[in-house]
Amino acid sequence: MDGLGRRGFLTGAGVLGIRAATGSAAAATRAALDAVSAAGYVDVQLLNITDLHGYLSDPPARDSVITGVDGTKYTVGGVAYMATLLKRLRAERGAEGARSFFFAPGDLFSGWEFPAFALSDEPTIEALNRLGMDFATAGNHEFDRTPGFLLQHMEQGVPYEGEGLTNSFPDSRGLRFHGADFRYYSANAVAGQAGATVLPPYNIEWVAAPDGRQLPIGFIHLTALGTEGFPNSFQPGLTTLDELAAANRCAAELKARGVGAIVLSMHDGATAGTAFDSGSEPSGPAYELALRVSPDIDAIVTGHWHSAFNMMLPGPDGRPRPFVEAGCHGQLVNEINLRLDPVTGTVVRELTTSTNHPNTRDVTPDADLQEVVDYWKGYAARRAATTIGRQRASFRRRLAPTGESTMGNLVADWALWAAGQAPDSFDTSPRSDHGPADLALIALAPRVGRSVVNTDLLLTSAEEDPVTFERAWKAVGYGCPLVSATVSGRQLHDALEQQWALDAGGALTYAPLAVSGNVRYSFDAVGPVGDRVAPADVVIGGAALRLDGAYRLVTPSYTFTGQDGYPALGGYRDPVRHRRDMESFVAYVAALGTLQAVSTGRVTAKGAAAAPGLSAQLLAPSEPVPSLPTPVAAAEEAARDMGRRPVC
Repeated sequence: MDGLGRRGFLTGAGVLGIRAATGSAAAATRAALDAVSAAGYVDVQLLNITDLHGYLSDPPARDSVITGVDGTKYTVGGVAYMATLLKRLRAERGAEGARSFFFAPGDLFSGWEFPAFALSDEPTIEALNRLGMDFATAGNHEFDRTPGFLLQHMEQGVPYEGEGLTNSFPDSRGLRFHGADFRYYSANAVAGQAGATVLPPYNIEWVAAPDGRQLPIGFIHLTALGTEGFPNSFQPGLTTLDELAAANRCAAELKARGVGAIVLSMHDGATAGTAFDSGSEPSGPAYELALRVSPDIDAIVTGHWHSAFNMMLPGPDGRPRPFVEAGCHGQLVNEINLRLDPVTGTVVRELTTSTNHPNTRDVTPDADLQEVVDYWKGYAARRAATTIGRQRASFRRRLAPTGESTMGNLVADWALWAAGQAPDSFDTSPRSDHGPADLALIALAPRVGRSVVNTDLLLTSAEEDPVTFERAWKAVGYGCPLVSATVSGRQLHDALEQQWALDAGGALTYAPLAVSGNVRYSFDAVGPVGDRVAPADVVIGGAALRLDGAYRLVTPSYTFTGQDGYPALGGYRDPVRHRRDMESFVAYVAALGTLQAVSTGRVTAKGAAAAPGLSAQLLAPSEPVPSLPTPVAAAEEAARDMGRRPVC
């Protein structure tokens, strides 16, 4: 082994892998591609996927075809095909045993595909168990429910209220959900501002070496910075710490424990070109971290940005190491091959290779995983058709000239109701003693993104219609929680004024907010922008708005975090997280039993002709959700169309 001239490989051959042909590895040196050069070393295979998001059958259309460095296009996706690919990759390396690890840098569940999303992501966990997942990093979407849900239900399989209805469904073998056969980790997600990590920060795996010895490999895990403030994963009781400091701290600790090989799995990403199996002109937070993070880290696997790249990137010591991301939604499986010195357990960097393998659909799908996919599709279809309530009135998103709609009023009433419901038993986030919310506001036609109101609920018969689970599920929501928080009367007033603003072309636009049934207000249809709503004309619970008063407002997390275009609400205090919109609206319909007509006339106009359309363009609600699996997928598509990064 000493005769290989390790330093000579790097200086003589140079760093390879900024471009790599499909099926060929990005490599530290040319010698890394030569199997003979690896003789005598301990060969370790690292397989990883990222951002599956519960897409078990196939990805959404825009992600179903990917392009290689030579322009070749591949149709990809589906866990049944992935199982076939994983078996082949393991077999090619003779790695069915303890020298192959399958892991993910986050966002495996909180699935956007209906069977997974509507069934508490239990289908995703069963599929990952069958695929042989060994461990995973907690991404921001793993916190879309609560840390307690991740730990107690998804990991441990503990049921919560509604067993058999909202959780712990029978799996494809007829068994009750038992949780993941793998563990989640995060080195920088902590309780509160300076509490302990909510998950273990790293794990150490062992591989067999000659003479019966075992060599350790450490895996450090990072959750995207700011997860606690992202709209979907909004968690008042969570804090994510600086990624670089957390990674360096863990690397030093692992090295002190005698671990010679270290891998960083981080749920934060980058971009590096457009071909999935190469890398060029990288940028993004993961790239900035990769340039600076401890040189003791031998490979960096990223996620979160739904990007695909495969390259060798020099660290702060100038030595190359894999820097990779495996796309999203089951498009790719990344394979990193490390060669360990059998004596020291350190990685021989010069012999490292990495490949992004397309998860193509031109192979025979694995029968075991196909059974899982088919079972949950059928289960979800039956659940979708279940009647959960009735309706005796139609609810439309169409806006009146005042900006009011019957569907908007229904949704505002739901939000006020939801703020008074008890949290589920796994919700350990801080709870306020301020009592129930005083009012609800719902953005009906936000200037940015989609409204939480997705569809109409129309009565088709003369008297009464059933409301199925699927109709209610898809009518409202995009997978984010409702949040109640304290705001001042001044903030409420200013948010109402912010319904009117000039667009990029200088035209005055009106982006209306729906109000709950205990609120009435009027506005001056021809008044100057910023002075259309008099505080005395806003009545909450029968009393006029007090600018110096404090109110508990409930609204989707998107609105509080400034995603909907009402910045006055950004200074909220004492936030309390409630259940996610879709699940909560379904519960609301079931609790009411029958949806009756809602009150109207909550918003009125005064002034010349009392016609707001004469002085401002009334923005239209979002288009009905297209034929995507869930409204969340539609919101994700819209965000990506606007070029937003990351996809949260």
